[in-house]
Amino acid sequence: MISKSQLTSVISKYYLNGLNNQVKWRIKDKTLTIYAGEAGRVCKVILNGFQLEDAELGVFDTNKLNKLISITNGDLVITLEKLKSIYTKMHIADSNFDLTYSLADTLILGKNTWYDDPEEWAIELDLTAEDIDHLIKAKNALGDTSSMLISTTVDFDSNNVCEFLFGDNTGFSNKITYLIQNGTINDTNLSIPFNSDIFKDILNANKDQDTCSLKMSKEGILKLTFGSETINSEYFIARNE
Repeated sequence: MISKSQLTSVISKYYLNGLNNQVKWRIKDKTLTIYAGEAGRVCKVILNGFQLEDAELGVFDTNKLNKLISITNGDLVITLEKLKSIYTKMHIADSNFDLTYSLADTLILGKNTWYDDPEEWAIELDLTAEDIDHLIKAKNALGDTSSMLISTTVDFDSNNVCEFLFGDNTGFSNKITYLIQNGTINDTNLSIPFNSDIFKDILNANKDQDTCSLKMSKEGILKLTFGSETINSEYFIARNE
C-alpha cells in the first residue's frame, strides 16, 4: 500500500512536467528505482519501502498513468499482472476505483544515459527551502527566456559568492540575479550557461524534499541531489552550448 500523494510525488520527480514520459520502474528488495532522461539531462529517483515484488516494469506513457492516478484518493493498493515472465498490467485500487494500466515491453524502452561525478567540484552549495522558492520565483518572473548563468565571483567584502543570473546575456534584456554566499566555492572565475526551464522543473518537483545540494564542475556539469525519509532524487544537467 502507498499513499496517492507519495506515488504522485515520485512520478513528478522523474516526469518533470513532461520531459520524461517513457521509463522503466525497477523494483528490488522493496526499493523502487527509476532512471530517466537523455544525453545532457538525466535523473534517478529512488523510493524506499515500495511494497511490490521484484520486477522491471515498462511505463510507456507516464502522462496517461498520471491521469489514472489523479482520480484516486487516499491509500492505494498496487498489484501486478504478468504473462509468463513479462509484466503486462499494473492494477491500482483505492476504496472506490480499480484502475488498470497497460505496461510496455521493457526492451523497447532502451538503455539510460548516466553521468559520473567529476574528480572535483568547483561549487558545492546546500540550498534551503527559501533559496529554492526564490530561484523558482526568479525564473517565473522571466518566463519568456530559458537562459540562466551560474557564475562565481567575489563580493565587496572579499567573500566567494555564487550568482544565478536569469535572462538573456545581452545589454538590452531584463535580468534577475540571485546570490548565495554559504557553501564551498573553489573557482571564482566561472560563468556557465544552463537551461532555466529544466532547472525550474527540477526544483518544482522537489519542493517537498527535506534537503537539497547543488554542485557544479568547471567543465559545466550541474548536479542536484534531494533527500527525504523515503525518497531520494538525483539530477545531472550539462551546460548549454
